[in-house]
Amino acid sequence: MNKSKVLASLVIIIYALFTIFGFMGDQVVAFTLDALILPVIAIAYFVFYKNKTRYFSLFLIFYALSDLMGLITNLIPYSESSSLFFKIDYYVGNIMYVLSYVFLIIEICKSLNFLHVLKNYTIHIIVLTMLNIYLVYVLQVIVDPEKELLKVDFYLELIYNIIMLLLLSVSLLNYFYRDNKKALYMFLGTLCLVFSEVIDVAYIYITQRSLLNFIATTLVLIAFYFLCKQISLSNDKEEELDDIYIESSKSSKL
Repeated sequence: MNKSKVLASLVIIIYALFTIFGFMGDQVVAFTLDALILPVIAIAYFVFYKNKTRYFSLFLIFYALSDLMGLITNLIPYSESSSLFFKIDYYVGNIMYVLSYVFLIIEICKSLNFLHVLKNYTIHIIVLTMLNIYLVYVLQVIVDPEKELLKVDFYLELIYNIIMLLLLSVSLLNYFYRDNKKALYMFLGTLCLVFSEVIDVAYIYITQRSLLNFIATTLVLIAFYFLCKQISLSNDKEEELDDIYIESSKSSKL
């Protein structure tokens, strides 16, 4: 058995143990196991994947570091003297998640022809913008129904939700533009990632049921399966689409 299969088996074992302890009600152990999944996936990516890209690597690094930071903070007994660590974990951890999503957005957008997208998907962009505004509003109401959050907390949650939904929209537009397997896997990965975030909001702010935590973690695992799967694929229609757009632009000028 090679090393990649060992790490894949390790991820499956950690996920299985997380599921068992989660439904047994031992949330401390379940959270610890949950926080270990992404760092193991990140290690597998950096060790075994040859076609690494800068921004996807940064996405994985910041996401995994935020999970590890949460893991370390969770091992510290809560008290008045240690409350500062929990505040740091909240702010720095969420900022790292936001940065990871920003890097993934850059990864998707770096080869997009924005003029082509704006010209051919105007209606899609308008509809997605309206839908995102509504979803951000709903999420903010769930997070802070009584408007009791500090301003800095409110704006952090707001920025987090905007970036998260922007990632999904950009990924969907990228799939419309590319129309290939790589873009499809990227979209499915970001879709599962965003759905997991929404379920996390329900788990944290509405009801802390083990089933919700299980679904959220399962979606994250599926998301990173698709995100890592798309790395080895190429945008086989990229050059064709760009050539068509350039030729159409030239003909319109003539």
